Amino acid sequence: MNDNYVIPEITFQCRVGDEQPEEGGCPIGGEFVGKTTTELFGGKRVLVFSLPGAFTPTCSTYQLPGFEENYETIIDNDIDEVYVSSVNDSFVMNAWAQHLGIKNIKVIPDGNGEFAKSLDMLVDMSVVGFGKRSRRFAVIINNGKVERMFVEPEASADNPDPYGETSPENVMEYLNSKVVEAA
Repeated sequence: MNDNYVIPEITFQCRVGDEQPEEGGCPIGGEFVGKTTTELFGGKRVLVFSLPGAFTPTCSTYQLPGFEENYETIIDNDIDEVYVSSVNDSFVMNAWAQHLGIKNIKVIPDGNGEFAKSLDMLVDMSVVGFGKRSRRFAVIINNGKVERMFVEPEASADNPDPYGETSPENVMEYLNSKVVEAA
C-alpha cells in the first residue's frame, strides 16, 4: 500500500435510530442508512483503526478504549474524525460501542470486508473460527487518500495477537511529528 492510495467508493450499511426495548432484548425501530467513503472521508483528514472483531480482548480492553481516552488529543493534531472499523455488522458494532460507553469514536461496520479488502488488510482467520476478518491496522486518510498506514506484524505462536504498531500512543507519535514538521 503506497501513500496517496485513493480509497475506493464503498457503502457501509449503518444502523441508526434503534432503541432498547424496556423489557430488554435486541434494539429495534431503526433503519439501515448507507454511508459512503466519500461522505466519511472526503474533504477531511481522518484516522480509521480496524481490528479483527468487536467484543474481542485486545480490541475491547486496549485499542478502542485507548483511542476513546485520547480522542481530544488526536483531534487536536489536525484530525477531523476518528473511526473504528471491523468486519462486523452494524448491530454488533453499535452494541459494542454502547457496551464500552464510547462517546466520541464513530463505528464503521465493514460487514462484507470491502474496506479491509480495499487496503489489502482482509485476512482469513478461519483457524480460530472467525472466517474473513480485518487485520489489525490504522490509517490516516487525508481527503480520501492514504497518508500513512500502521500495520501489525503477522501473528505467530509466540505472539498470537500483535499489538503496538496500531496503538493510540504510536499513532499519536506520528501525528505529533507531523505537527512539529509543520511548525
